[in-house]
Amino acid sequence: MSKAVPGSHVKVFLPSLPYLYTSHAINGAMIKPSDNAQGWEYDMAVSHRQIDETTYEFQLRKGVRFQDGSPFNADAVVTNMDAFKKQPTTYSKIDQVFDYVEKIDDYTVRFHLSEEYGCFMNDLVWMQFYTDEYLRVCGGWNGKASCPNLSRPGPYGLGPYILSEGYIEGDRQTDKAILTANPYYWNSEYPKVETITVFTQLDALDAKNKTLHQEGEVDITDIPPEYKVETILSPFAKVITSPSNNNIAIHINMINGNPKLRDTTVRRALNEALNQRNLLYFVFDNEGTLSPTMASPFFPGVREAVKTLKPFSEVNNPYAPTVQARLQSVLNGLKLKVLTQNRFLPLWRGIESQLNKVGVTLEVTTTSSEAEIFGPLLSTNRDQNEVDWDLLVWGNDDWFFNHPYTAFLVYRTTNVWSTLYPDPIMDGFIDEMFRLSVEDPEFSEITTKIIQRAYDEAYMLFVPTPNRVMAVNKEVVYRPYKMACAPLWKIQVTDQHWSVRRGPYRAASKGPVRITRMTIDQESK
Repeated sequence: MSKAVPGSHVKVFLPSLPYLYTSHAINGAMIKPSDNAQGWEYDMAVSHRQIDETTYEFQLRKGVRFQDGSPFNADAVVTNMDAFKKQPTTYSKIDQVFDYVEKIDDYTVRFHLSEEYGCFMNDLVWMQFYTDEYLRVCGGWNGKASCPNLSRPGPYGLGPYILSEGYIEGDRQTDKAILTANPYYWNSEYPKVETITVFTQLDALDAKNKTLHQEGEVDITDIPPEYKVETILSPFAKVITSPSNNNIAIHINMINGNPKLRDTTVRRALNEALNQRNLLYFVFDNEGTLSPTMASPFFPGVREAVKTLKPFSEVNNPYAPTVQARLQSVLNGLKLKVLTQNRFLPLWRGIESQLNKVGVTLEVTTTSSEAEIFGPLLSTNRDQNEVDWDLLVWGNDDWFFNHPYTAFLVYRTTNVWSTLYPDPIMDGFIDEMFRLSVEDPEFSEITTKIIQRAYDEAYMLFVPTPNRVMAVNKEVVYRPYKMACAPLWKIQVTDQHWSVRRGPYRAASKGPVRITRMTIDQESK
């Protein structure tokens, strides 16, 4: 039976990619994300071997049941992958290279690919398994550019929690979802908490205030770094910070935005006008790292590339009079429409201040919903967006698990996530990257080529790579992963947590708590 504390309940706000952050708390796959060096650990599989360049064999975990009590075995894997084949997700190349699954025996399967594909283990994290009932009532997989499939509540998965209320997908989500402990979960050590409420569309400032100053409203939330001191001094919350593989993706609309954005000189000038060091200091409160690219410098391959490539503002001081005059000659009078979640407003205030110096005017439209960001974004590549925008931002956290394709996704110009004009050279670089694994000596070389081309063409608006800064209830034990997976099943509460405590919160516990600072190589336990 589960080790969950009776009556325990934790409330979490996930402003970016909530469908990805919650997925492995609800669903099961061969492997699942981990904060270890390779980025994953076994889940429904217990071992695997690569037979040749296109064949992978997995031994399945025995005695596992779906959340409705039905058995998980090789037949379930075959059924699910047949469904995936009919409606594959299209964010990477897995929809093109996955061929079929072969049942060897009840607990052994082989995945066959159509070509060598070094990213297979990263994609396998998202090849999640559902009950026959789910596949029947939902018509199979969703076939969307965003995954996974959390389209309705019910006991349909294999994870430690059942999605019992709400739904969470990339392009549609309820304001909140309720997760309850799975009585059939194979690992009796987890989960530790009976009920998790996941909020997806809170106002960022409201979420911060509820975590810091009201018990029982929000237990865990990301916060802007400027609120670290207020959090330390709050009666109910503490601060956790850590470097991460997260990225801030600021798209430049080259499809149907301001026509001037199709000019590389204009895009480079926008980047050159940003003083990253000032943004890091004034906006990020030094919780981040200078970056010449949108990809976190902690990714394999990227860490080598950024040793020699510097942010534009580290090459030429954008505040130098001669540089200012040159940038104004290119940018003065440029008006751009910005679409952003309100959680990024501090960043846009900093960007706006710097761009104003060279004559750029921003018209900023905000929303609390990430779905309202993804709608216009995912329709722009086909020139079908109904919302006009020139610059658009989203939190592109590491959903490919210790692999820079998390960031490079937006450079693949045939992909709906891209707002670049066609670039066969870049597309060729990314196809070459797909062939390689991160351990291959050539991987760093192709990664450097991708980053250099994105830099030379100024394909995105580049800002510092952010640290993760979180406010967490003092009576909640939680350590975030460095990627887009919230290990909700590992959350624990003390006997003084509001959900299980009897009586008022003791005054002695309301004093300041020292910041917990994690390092990039510190695995969450």
